[in-house]
Amino acid sequence: MTALALAFAMLLLVWAGVLLAFAAPLAARWREPVLRQPVLVIESDDWGAGPLAQADALRRLAASLQRVRDGSGRPAVMTLGVVLEVPDGVRIAAAGGAEYHALTLADARFDAIRAAMTEGIRAGVFAPQLHGQCHYWPSALLAAAQADADVRAWLAAAEPAATEDLPAHLQSRWIDASVLPSRALAAAAMRQAAAAEAAGYRAIFGSAPQVAVATTFVWNDAVEAAWAQAGIEAVITPGRRATCRNAKGQPDCVDATMLTGERAPAGPTYLVRDVYFEPALGQPPQRLLEGLQARTRQGRACLVETHRFNFLQAPDASLAALEPGLTTALAVSPGLRFLSPLELARAIRERDPAWVESRLRPRFAAWRARLDEIPRFRRTARLSGLALPLAWLERTA
Repeated sequence: MTALALAFAMLLLVWAGVLLAFAAPLAARWREPVLRQPVLVIESDDWGAGPLAQADALRRLAASLQRVRDGSGRPAVMTLGVVLEVPDGVRIAAAGGAEYHALTLADARFDAIRAAMTEGIRAGVFAPQLHGQCHYWPSALLAAAQADADVRAWLAAAEPAATEDLPAHLQSRWIDASVLPSRALAAAAMRQAAAAEAAGYRAIFGSAPQVAVATTFVWNDAVEAAWAQAGIEAVITPGRRATCRNAKGQPDCVDATMLTGERAPAGPTYLVRDVYFEPALGQPPQRLLEGLQARTRQGRACLVETHRFNFLQAPDASLAALEPGLTTALAVSPGLRFLSPLELARAIRERDPAWVESRLRPRFAAWRARLDEIPRFRRTARLSGLALPLAWLERTA
């Protein structure tokens, strides 16, 4: 064997070692479905029980979304992550702050909010999904209020409260964050609460929830199992599952990572939402477009996270950013389609040929575009020289 042949053989061995070391994430991204066309979903959380100004915000949003239509004539779709209750501050204050009382979305004070939601759902621009019975764990909130005057005042407010005003760690529903690091809740209590919130959702919307997104993306397998039993088909995730808050109050204790299309042990399909667009924080429409272009290269749907506070705290600026962002996305990607998360999850689960790519070359191109997100792979591929044949294969595909 010549020196050149020996060197080449050694190089092949190095490349094989790199591929073997990263086999699991490489294979997972190959198995992940590739979409045939760009797909965009605007995901908005925290709507429902809360400030009465939501009714006007929802109507303005619905009108804006209806003005933007894809090539099939379908209007832009925004999910509403629905919260079913806030504290009944008047009753809590009357009890001296010692007892929790709820003001649910079914209350007459929220008639206008429910009507605005219903109008948008019928118009095809809103897709409701379960965010939670409440944006906190009630007993944890009461416990925190004993030592925090601001939380105590928030609980006893006369007007329906905005959960965005709570400390971030207390906005996690599926843990006891009254102390940090947070403590786990009893599995039985979580199962009971998940079943109750699914029933509450059905009472409001007339059907069981089919998509769920955990508040602050802190949840666990017990919650997933209870959601599945209640009829949940898809769970929105950021690509990982945090199960606690650490000593600094940050989501932590990650026990699982996931890609779009993977199935939870209990059965629901995971969808990954990892593009962020908060106009009230100064994020421009370009951010939405950049996220769409990146996800399109990866053969993925672009699920864009935005929150209620944008359209309550800075409604004019947020609407002025959202609609141009959507119209620009359509201009740049004429094949763009708007879907609801439930439709997306079903298309992926069923490998619907109208939506999911089966041809090798487009699948390879999308797979190659996904590799840079694997921790340390890009640097390892560059140092080993594996990046060169991968780039050649990408150009060929």
